[in-house]
Amino acid sequence: MDTFTLILLCVAAFSAGFVDAIVGGGGLIQTPAALVLLPDLPVSTVIGSIKIPSFSGTFFAARQYLKKVQLNWKLTFVMCMTAFVAAFAGSELLTLVSNKYMKPVIFIVLILVAIYTYTKKDFGQQVHKKHSDKKVIRLSILISLVIGFYDGFIGPGAGSFLVVAFIAILGFDFLQASANAKIVNLSTNLGSIVLFLLKGSILWTVAIPMAISNAVGGMIGASLAIKKGNQFIRIFFLIIVIATLLRFGYDVFVG
Repeated sequence: MDTFTLILLCVAAFSAGFVDAIVGGGGLIQTPAALVLLPDLPVSTVIGSIKIPSFSGTFFAARQYLKKVQLNWKLTFVMCMTAFVAAFAGSELLTLVSNKYMKPVIFIVLILVAIYTYTKKDFGQQVHKKHSDKKVIRLSILISLVIGFYDGFIGPGAGSFLVVAFIAILGFDFLQASANAKIVNLSTNLGSIVLFLLKGSILWTVAIPMAISNAVGGMIGASLAIKKGNQFIRIFFLIIVIATLLRFGYDVFVG
């Protein structure tokens, strides 16, 4: 691989880490860039390799959030274990079948998410307690199961889906939702990484430089999100949802 290609991959990884740390959706930048810049590699090797930078960026972003945001660790542990297993299963299925049939469904869901977030101005601006503790755990398991599987199977936008699910279903604000999404995202990335490691589908000469770049972007993005607060995250979230919508729209109608 030439040096220029590796530099472009690292720039994409940094940008992905920055965006992902704020609201998720870093895969929209990193995944297409890697597939375009590494056309001669098997898709499973490309996807497996970029799971390493995704994990590193999420890890350092999560560290930043944990300095400022208090989490319910019992609930977080349950979500992480569920998401790990679901992502592993999703990545296993990815090696067997195409995920293209799910994209029209995701496209419609994203339209609804964008409209809802834009029209509901107080969405994610403060914490709303809606459910009993037992119901929160049940709902958390369901969210982690569905989005964890999605992250392993399709990927792009999973962090954003976690954020919106935590706000709309569990009543978190944007800051709490982003912090929890980072921790759960660690587990989904780890589940996929274990699967790709077992299949020998990781190219470390690409994965390690991208991981460093993604981590730096993640730390900067998380610091900015914590400093600017919920309103900034809401605006950034809308931008990423629209970008995700355009990406899936292209895949459905053009690609």
